Amino acid sequence: MEMMKKQSLLFFALLVSLLYSTTTLAQLSPASAPLKPATPVPTTPASSPKPLVPSLPESPSDSTAPDTAAVDIVGILRKAKSFNVLIRLMKTTQLINQLNSQLLTIKTGGLTILAPDDSAFSELKAGFLNSLSDGQKLELLQFHVISDYVSSSNFDTLTNPVRTLAGARPGKVELNVISYGSSVNISTGEVNTTITGIIYTDKHLAIYKVGKVLLPMDFFAVAKAPAKAPSSAPEPSAEAPKADKEKPSSDDSSDSSQISSTSMKSSSVKITTCGKWVSLVLGVALMTVVST
Repeated sequence: MEMMKKQSLLFFALLVSLLYSTTTLAQLSPASAPLKPATPVPTTPASSPKPLVPSLPESPSDSTAPDTAAVDIVGILRKAKSFNVLIRLMKTTQLINQLNSQLLTIKTGGLTILAPDDSAFSELKAGFLNSLSDGQKLELLQFHVISDYVSSSNFDTLTNPVRTLAGARPGKVELNVISYGSSVNISTGEVNTTITGIIYTDKHLAIYKVGKVLLPMDFFAVAKAPAKAPSSAPEPSAEAPKADKEKPSSDDSSDSSQISSTSMKSSSVKITTCGKWVSLVLGVALMTVVST
């Protein structure tokens, strides 16, 4: 009986010492650090299509571009510099008012302006702009505005001839755009040039710099038209031979008068001769009678 009590006490002592050692170890061991969440691997965004034309330093990004309704086309061109002649023509022809009103009311599509700088205008023939009427100046500027929005990477989607604000008249007001590689070529039938940079772009308006002033063939057709005027000049010369034809008739009349006068002279000579012979015969007869 005492042996069982001793064994129970020994077992209880071992159990207490085991619990004490476990608690002490739990207090001494540092708390395990929480697991760090897995770091997500950043995904590379898909690259946007590369523009066909280079961007100028003045070109804003699409994210910072203001709303089209608040766009100041003249202000944009002034900021880009070297577009003073284009700005002056836009104001004098009042094209700027037409463009601003279209941008304010536009809901889909937009406008694309092909802007030649001052050096491009300086390459024109001296006095060319001054020789144009106000209507021709307006048509010239309208020929530089495509009546739709064209992004820098969508020129290859255009259908030739491209319609401008000046209309689409094949052979007169015709704009053809061809994009290949990293360049965009523009042809009017009289001028060939390329787009050299982006001045401005947003969702409804794009302004591109072009190397030359785009001259429509219509201007040159009007300039060559007066060459047809000499066709009416030969009319006086056609009547001139009539005077020459009348001269022979006067000559014929003079000849006939000469002939008639000659015939009259010859007849008078014959009468005179006959009279002499009659007088001679009568004289001889008279002398014969007297002598007998």
